[in-house]
Amino acid sequence: MPRTRAQSGTKSRKRQQFDLDDGPPITPEVVRDAEQIIQQLQSLTLVEEDDVPLESEWHLVQIHLLDEIVRQHLGDPNHYYCNGNMFVYYSVEQARGVAADPPNYPGYKGPDFFVIRGVDGTCMRRYWSLWDEGGRYPDLVVELVSPKSVKQDKEENLRFYAEVMRVPEYFWYDPDKDELRGFRLEGTRYEPIEPNERGWLWSHVLQAYIGVWDGFYNKRHGRWLRIFRTDGSLVPTLGEEAEQERQRAEQERQRAEQAEAELQRLKQLLREKGIEL
Repeated sequence: MPRTRAQSGTKSRKRQQFDLDDGPPITPEVVRDAEQIIQQLQSLTLVEEDDVPLESEWHLVQIHLLDEIVRQHLGDPNHYYCNGNMFVYYSVEQARGVAADPPNYPGYKGPDFFVIRGVDGTCMRRYWSLWDEGGRYPDLVVELVSPKSVKQDKEENLRFYAEVMRVPEYFWYDPDKDELRGFRLEGTRYEPIEPNERGWLWSHVLQAYIGVWDGFYNKRHGRWLRIFRTDGSLVPTLGEEAEQERQRAEQERQRAEQAEAELQRLKQLLREKGIEL
């Protein structure tokens, strides 16, 4: 797929009110510097795709599964945003590096999956740029480890997400080793999240457990990252929820048929005794 580019958005935002008596004086130099930064942001070319395919079919399907079950768990997205395999822009220097020809990716970070609470998730985004989103960084990031990304996901991201993005919760899952790890930000460093007796990791952001589940998703068998409620029940996919509703309806139908059959049996016994209802 050819690389596509899009100009940085210029959404209007409600101005924040500041007390001009606080802080250093606003000099002409400060105003000029601010205007230059605004011009740079407005003129940036933000790349939407990097033409690099996901590592495997499993990685693609797992991202779709995470997106589906997070939406199932959190409900209507008017108070959160989630997405996967998406560019996240956090600085002018990083955006310039991504747009360079050839691209310079060391400063680029695009999480496999991320969640941001307290924002409007009903509108579509082509990328997430902090200057268009009120400076909001992800609250939760999940990286899906591949042979090529082992060092980055397990080591480098622990520093980057803690020190640069300040992501409160970071999880990674290595499907080759069936290894799940989670970290919670304490100060400027990540502390490991201790698993429960089932090996699940509690997420404050989701108010749910993240764990590994073995089964079928979209007719593909594998070991998948799933979300579990506080009572231990699995957050279902849309397909699983529909199947549960079908099974409940079938059980209700069978109970109704059994009740009707029992009623007819009792009526027959009464008729045999000369009693008509």
